[in-house]
Amino acid sequence: MTATASGREAPAAVQRHLGWALVVIAAAQLMVVLDGTITNIALPSIQSDLDVSASTLAWIVNSYALAFGGLLLLGGRAGDLFGRRRMFRVGIVVFTVASLLGGFATNEVTLIGARVLQGIGAAIAAPTALSLITTNFPEGAPRNKAMGVYAAMAGLGSTVGLLLGGVLTDYLDWRWVFFVNIPIGIAVLAGTKLLAEGKPEHGRLDVPGAITGTGGLIALVYGITRGGEHSWSDGLTLASFGVAAVLLSVFLVLQTRSAHPMMPLRLFRDRGRSGAYVTMLFLGAGMFATFYFLTLYLQQILGYTPVETGLAYLPFTVGMMVSATLGSRLISRWSPRAIAGPGLLVGALGMLWFARLEHDSSYATHLAPAMFVTALGLGASFVPMTLGAVRGVLPEDSGIASALLNTAQQIGGALGLAGLTTVAMTTADDLVPDASGTFYRAMATGDAALLDRAGRALTEGYAAAYLVAAGLFVAGLIITVTAVRGDKPDATAPLPAAHLG
Repeated sequence: MTATASGREAPAAVQRHLGWALVVIAAAQLMVVLDGTITNIALPSIQSDLDVSASTLAWIVNSYALAFGGLLLLGGRAGDLFGRRRMFRVGIVVFTVASLLGGFATNEVTLIGARVLQGIGAAIAAPTALSLITTNFPEGAPRNKAMGVYAAMAGLGSTVGLLLGGVLTDYLDWRWVFFVNIPIGIAVLAGTKLLAEGKPEHGRLDVPGAITGTGGLIALVYGITRGGEHSWSDGLTLASFGVAAVLLSVFLVLQTRSAHPMMPLRLFRDRGRSGAYVTMLFLGAGMFATFYFLTLYLQQILGYTPVETGLAYLPFTVGMMVSATLGSRLISRWSPRAIAGPGLLVGALGMLWFARLEHDSSYATHLAPAMFVTALGLGASFVPMTLGAVRGVLPEDSGIASALLNTAQQIGGALGLAGLTTVAMTTADDLVPDASGTFYRAMATGDAALLDRAGRALTEGYAAAYLVAAGLFVAGLIITVTAVRGDKPDATAPLPAAHLG
């Protein structure tokens, strides 16, 4: 038998099937992440078929992010206390059933409800999937490879979602963006027998912490999404931030006094781990912005179809695969800082390339290379940040440590997208009042001159957002250089006690 980092021994049968165990975990992560984007390209078809209002349409996307981001900490802690494989199965079942309900939805209320349920399932499955890597894979090359694949799925899932969403919507029906999850979910459930359960940790669920922590995160994510859609001075937006501040403050106080805290604050005593969480905020913000603004540019300005838009992201997919594979091999020999630092610098250069966007930018000479460069940077950064977030954690904290990493990415993505959307729209509206509305009115009336003016204004807005996004990557680089570990991981032994959370 081989000892895992948690101090337990994985069954020999599991050791012989580590490859298949990794496929199961990676497939689950891919399914959860791609659902954040696969619905985006299908939104016009959903709006037409179900007669969804423009104001409600955004909540088909936001409701998933709200439930996913708000419940991650609770999902991670539940895995620690009640069994990681058990809760992983629960999450996959909930997600799969919700996908079936979404595919058969007959109105917007049913569909949004299914999306919330999907978010709940994802919030349970995602952190337990990452903690199952620490339970099933021994330290060194096997775990580094598994972490690399997991990190790649975090980035690839979004691009695969865009590609798959376009193909399914164009050639089948929008309902298949939900139905496609069903065979994947069933296959993942069948494969969970290859995963070692690990003994549930002693303790009990911190109910006051769960209520205040979950409520605070939901209020924060809601405030971020509403602020981006409406106004940062909107009454409900400010109220949401106020509620989030109060609940999260109470949550932190409770964590210092609870015998069984939902989020042990000892996790943040390790500067390298805290640095990984903060850096992941910036990575999430940059990645979400890349997809959002580039998708709008391709379809609005260049007139790409959904399928063409999905195919256009192939350079991003290739870049992520190359850098994530290389990163997983280097992590045994190089320090996390030595890999993530250059990765963030390359990502920032990719964003600066996007910031030179023009109304008639070439796909071959501008967009595709910029996508590839940005993906190289993101992929190289995800691997060391993922490993750094769970490296050296105590066995009873692996689920919550994983959940914090996912939470950082989701919160960062929501905050970055909302803030950068404000930058883009403010810049565009300064050139053409209500540039987005003017663009669609010009399309409806066939006013070519006005359409050109509005399109150029929107392009300027997207370029401005990418410039700010480059600054976010630079901020992540500074955090990485100053906080993330510069020592090379020990491929054969657990971290010494001084480095444990």
